[in-house]
Amino acid sequence: MTGIVPLAAGPSPLWYATRAGGTVALVLLTATVALGIAVGGRYTPRRLARFEVSALHRNLAVLTLAFLAVHIVTAILDTFVHLGWLVTVVPFTASYRPLWLGLGTVAFDLLLAVAATSAIRLRMGQRRWKTVHWLAYAAWPVALFHAAGTGTDTQLTLQLALYAACVALVVAAVWWRLYRAGPGRVAMRLWTGVTAAAVPVVLTAFLSSGPLQPGWAHRASGPAPAATGAVHPAPAPTDDAGGSE
Repeated sequence: MTGIVPLAAGPSPLWYATRAGGTVALVLLTATVALGIAVGGRYTPRRLARFEVSALHRNLAVLTLAFLAVHIVTAILDTFVHLGWLVTVVPFTASYRPLWLGLGTVAFDLLLAVAATSAIRLRMGQRRWKTVHWLAYAAWPVALFHAAGTGTDTQLTLQLALYAACVALVVAAVWWRLYRAGPGRVAMRLWTGVTAAAVPVVLTAFLSSGPLQPGWAHRASGPAPAATGAVHPAPAPTDDAGGSE
């Protein structure tokens, strides 16, 4: 009697939704961070009023959280691995790819802190709120390495190009902000410029020695997930994975 291939052998819609939601969230977060850096301070583009820039920045942030919610909910509902809701707020507690999923949780917690304090911005005071608001900038590199380390698309050329574009946009925004800042605070400006330039170097080194190497999927996964009957084949004809899930 010939065997019948179960329908669950293919990727579920939730799996695709998780990948798509994570990728879009990363792009939107990059745009939010780059815009905040480039037009922050006293500089505003000549053809735009400050309230227009603020509204665009705020709307991008809201969209980022919306797609991030899609990314998280679909990942938890997917039966490929049993993540549980705890991993969404407590970092490094997942049994599957704990480090890389933990980085995603850290980024999410940072963004939640920014969103929550924005709701009580007037009560907190501008200075305290700005201090917390800087967490959004810290969330971006953490989210980037989460995507590169734990996703299923990192080995794909288009995904690598997307990461490169995100890094290039943020680095360009930092250097533009430094250019517009004028003289003063030389040490801080030098440290900021060096840090921005180091991000693509560190990311390239990480990709070359990690996700792009054979066996990365096994090394990054940690303990094997419990069998659920759902099997997700790799989206690329390689034996590894690593992008935006």
